[in-house]
Amino acid sequence: MTGLATEARYKAIAADLTRKIRSGAYRPGEALPAQRELSASYGVTLMTLRQALQELSDEGLVVQQPGRGTYVAPPQVAYRLDALRSLAEDLREQGHRVDTEVLHVSTRRPPAKVAVNLGADRVLHIRRLRRLDGEPAIHQSSWVAEPGASAIRDADFATTSLYGALAAAGHTVHRAGETITLGRLSPALATLLRQPAGTPVFVSERVTYGLDERPMVVDLAVIAGRLALRTERGATRVTARWGVDPHTV
Repeated sequence: MTGLATEARYKAIAADLTRKIRSGAYRPGEALPAQRELSASYGVTLMTLRQALQELSDEGLVVQQPGRGTYVAPPQVAYRLDALRSLAEDLREQGHRVDTEVLHVSTRRPPAKVAVNLGADRVLHIRRLRRLDGEPAIHQSSWVAEPGASAIRDADFATTSLYGALAAAGHTVHRAGETITLGRLSPALATLLRQPAGTPVFVSERVTYGLDERPMVVDLAVIAGRLALRTERGATRVTARWGVDPHTV
């Protein structure tokens, strides 16, 4: 097969797969057939098929996860990722400085509730302190399951977001379920956040899922200081963002 013929073939395969994705034959979050199966069905080599898949990946139609397969990208992936990092991004967009100090990174046994969510008894544990304009405001404890855990073990979480590190390693975030409740600051975190024990705080519990709907990350964040959660309600949607409470500035 000549170079020109190979190029025409992989572009034709990419176009056919694109039509199937857009028509719903392959649905968002669904895994495509294995590469060997696809290459056989199209009558091409694995190299030609992979060129077609790379073209779809470049266009944002699929996400390739090493060792796991190729998945149809969910709609509004960028929107979902923005929402997952909205706390820090909201504050930065308002002109505030958000800095991260990594307190601890290790592989260990998680609490029972985390183990149930992640289905694992050994996970990567990351503890971070977020400072808002130089003042401690958020303590975040993240538990990451395999295979993402090994891939991001050595990332610099002071400068790289957890979701950014996972995406760079080929583990795309799909969605997250989050519950935010009111709580009281524990004595263990009071000194770290420079607030009296018992101070009212927001407590965020979040479970993040991959494209295959398996839990990837469990987060527990204690949010103190001068933050407020604001919502905008429309006829068909509700949006929420973090901001500085003007009454505490």
